[in-house]
Amino acid sequence: MITKVDLQFRQEVQRFDLRATCEWCAAFDAEKSACAYGYPVEPHRHLALYEGAQFVFCKAFELA
Repeated sequence: MITKVDLQFRQEVQRFDLRATCEWCAAFDAEKSACAYGYPVEPHRHLALYEGAQFVFCKAFELA
């Protein structure tokens, strides 16, 4: 799911301490910088919080 970064999204990230990047996922192999399921990691590695950015949520994310 692609989410546009706006004021509400930034507030919710802070309020709920959102952890949705690869580094927080149980399927992420940090040594290889790869997803155990074979999904591309680049769209999910960084949570850019500037106005107009977009964040791509991974459909297979599982909090580690």
